[in-house]
Amino acid sequence: MPWHARLQLDYTARRSAVPADGSSAALPALATARTPARTVAHFRHDGPLRILQSLYPEGESICHNVMVHPPSGLVGGDVLDIDVRVGAGAHGLVTTPGATRFYRSEGELALQTTRLTLAEGARLEWLPLEAIAYDSCLAENRLNVTLAPGAEMMGWDITALGLPGADKPFLQGRFQQHIELPGVWLERGRIEGADSHLMDGPHGLAGHRCCASLFFLTGTPLARERRAELLEAAQQTAQEHAQARTAGATSPDAQVVVLRVLSPMVEPAVDLLRTVWSRWRQLAWQLPADAPRIWST
Repeated sequence: MPWHARLQLDYTARRSAVPADGSSAALPALATARTPARTVAHFRHDGPLRILQSLYPEGESICHNVMVHPPSGLVGGDVLDIDVRVGAGAHGLVTTPGATRFYRSEGELALQTTRLTLAEGARLEWLPLEAIAYDSCLAENRLNVTLAPGAEMMGWDITALGLPGADKPFLQGRFQQHIELPGVWLERGRIEGADSHLMDGPHGLAGHRCCASLFFLTGTPLARERRAELLEAAQQTAQEHAQARTAGATSPDAQVVVLRVLSPMVEPAVDLLRTVWSRWRQLAWQLPADAPRIWST
């Protein structure tokens, strides 16, 4: 029986006034100071999707969460529906403990739909591990982003076609990807395993089996200097990486900076994306390049 799982994750920023000297005594309003906002996560779910305990390795203003799908994969007919909302001034980071797997289908579509909605001044880091398209899958992975003025997010999308290291190639089936910031940026691709020109041709994937993108999206157009700085950092990092020949960064709109890479396997692409993500974090938000703990376990 197909699974239809839903998850709604909400981040809110909570502030509390405290006396400037840290005491609990009542003081006039002018003598109080506000603590930095604490980002708090709440979630509701239906079916096998969960959020693990909120973590604060960088302090209370940034809430880290790990999203878990216990079945670990989708077959034909399965649907995952993910809705993440970030309130004004909140900052959430979401990752996963493992890959999302789209398994062989007998004819029905497996669908994952993710909606990310950010209020004014919100920040989100959307960093799931790769999606693996197994041989003969029929799958679609959709990501839609809505950003209010002043909102900013970093996210990535990593697709692995088959398991080349395990000698399990992607020979049949279809995988479709859709990434959209409505009215600003749309990327849509359809990969057919039997399309040899696409899979192996010099104007297609040229034999690579991982395609990945890292993107910085904003609700307000970036200032020219800031946009150029982010783009230059991505381009320079890509040029110095082992995947330099199959990587490139562009800024198709003043609200979008995107890095794309092809690689024979997942690991080289992920290494490049993580490196650029850490540089963007420092440049755009003046935050340290601390990786989520789950990545090192």
